Amino acid sequence: MAKDLHDFIDLLEKNGELLRVNVPVDPVLEIAEITDRMSKSPDGGKALLFTNTGTAFPVLTNMMGSDRRMALALGVDSLDNIGERIGEMAGKALSPKNGLGDKIKMLPLLGEVSGWMPRTSKGRGKCQEIVRVGDEADMSVLPVLKCWPHDGGRFVTLPLVHTVDSETGARNVGMYRMQVMGERETGMHWHMHKTGERHYRAYKRLSRQMPVSVCLGGDPVYTYSATAPLPDGIDEYMLAGFLRRKSVRLVKCFTNDLYVPEDCDFVIEGYVDPAEDKVVEGPFGDHTGFYSLEDYYPKFHVTAITHRRDAVFPATLVGVPPQEDMYIAKATEKIFLEPIRLVMQPEVRDLYMPDAGVAHNLAVMSIERSYPGQAFKVAASMWGAGQMMFNKLLLVASADEDIRNEAVLARLVRNVSLPDDVMFARGVLDVLDHVTSTVGEGGKLAVDLTVLHGERRIVIPESVVVPDWADFIDTSLAARWGCVVVGCRRGAETDMERFASEAGFEGVNFFVTVDSEARELTPYELLWFCLANSDPGRDIAIAGNRMFIDARTKSMYREGLPKRVPNVVTSSRETIDLVDRRWSEYGLGGFVASPSERYLPLVVGDGAAIAEK
Repeated sequence: MAKDLHDFIDLLEKNGELLRVNVPVDPVLEIAEITDRMSKSPDGGKALLFTNTGTAFPVLTNMMGSDRRMALALGVDSLDNIGERIGEMAGKALSPKNGLGDKIKMLPLLGEVSGWMPRTSKGRGKCQEIVRVGDEADMSVLPVLKCWPHDGGRFVTLPLVHTVDSETGARNVGMYRMQVMGERETGMHWHMHKTGERHYRAYKRLSRQMPVSVCLGGDPVYTYSATAPLPDGIDEYMLAGFLRRKSVRLVKCFTNDLYVPEDCDFVIEGYVDPAEDKVVEGPFGDHTGFYSLEDYYPKFHVTAITHRRDAVFPATLVGVPPQEDMYIAKATEKIFLEPIRLVMQPEVRDLYMPDAGVAHNLAVMSIERSYPGQAFKVAASMWGAGQMMFNKLLLVASADEDIRNEAVLARLVRNVSLPDDVMFARGVLDVLDHVTSTVGEGGKLAVDLTVLHGERRIVIPESVVVPDWADFIDTSLAARWGCVVVGCRRGAETDMERFASEAGFEGVNFFVTVDSEARELTPYELLWFCLANSDPGRDIAIAGNRMFIDARTKSMYREGLPKRVPNVVTSSRETIDLVDRRWSEYGLGGFVASPSERYLPLVVGDGAAIAEK
């Protein structure tokens, strides 16, 4: 296992997982466009180390953007090894203890657990070899990326944000993007549901400044742990200690009383003053594949920047999937499956989050089914648990079905019986879900795939008359998925029920309306686009044995639609052309076309937002 980020870079290079770009590159847009092309290459491409960034520091991107690199980061041959280890330890801890001998046998396990706990050290750490305090603490010395053309500025995208509970002193390490707003000021993107925001509200009630310290780099296990869906109050560095099989060594910051890992590359110290008004933050091209638009968030004041002499600046890129965050989410599936079974739902056998669902829009589970309605019971429970509360669409299959096999999943979906096998609900959704009428709240849908109905007979007519409100009819998914896609103009009045009944289809369950501009999207891209652009409570209707899904870009045509509609995230034509011209200079091998070329037709107007009122 790597000891720190530098050791990890060496490990990546030794395993053929790293490419160096030694020519000058611009942290504003250019690095992001190169990274986007690499991250959407087969199997996540390679990690990229940009050594000539116009600053004193190299930039590392896509460092965990493959199954192999994710496993290397966590020090295992396979991510399954971690889940097996958790299951083995839980079995020992939860087994009956019938006598003194059994209890004595637990002592090695207790000793191992104590070895995961973070330890504090006196003196300076490597992260404090160079200290910039006060006016010298200047964010402009860092190669912070601007990723997309309509971003509100440069954003720190892999920050480990340290805060403490004002009452208990419990530490939280979360990953919240930070927009650079000045030499010593950034935004702090704490969503209403996040622990950092809860800490902020507590300091606001106390009328006290809130100390915050932000780390970058160090052991890549720290970066993963900051993203992990841990219960509130569980120290992320305990998880890191478990994963790396040794404790995290912490040192005290210079200008506040927080403790940070001694081997990080950078530490940005400061505070948030809850007495100050929140500031406008954004837009930002987000992991949903759409911009998150301007909103109000707390301001972070920088009091010190410390770093290693040989510091490397880590960054990630999010946008239209797949990106690096897909592989981080896959690790979470493996690592947290066993705790879900132990603590919440013992019948759960597998959890799969297809990357087109950007973690929260789609999840597939398999369960040991023992009684009718069990799938809906599991769905209701999962929607009340941690970050699974953000899930929008949940498919639940039987344990004997391989839910990661597309052919198996397609068979189950096309043979669903409507409306019996679905359950609609309303609840918490991710703040970044742009189609909800109320921010952070909207419709949910669970589909019971555990009830088998036999193979449905599907008939696709030889010719289909395209209605006057539509531009195309795509039947390519009908035989496999029981789905017909209809492309039509945004805001057009449609009559999908009449079309479905008159077109001559038999056995087709699902009729989906998309924008005409989505015609060239692949099935994977269509799934991403439709999940992102529909609220089950408003945009999905069932008539008879058919489901109608309106996945067009939402606009201001009627009440009940979102007040602000974001654009799809794409690179600019100028940046695409620049990277096209320079590709041979980068030394990255054969030419790779820009993924944005596929998504530019989906963009409406020239801005992060399509429409506002």
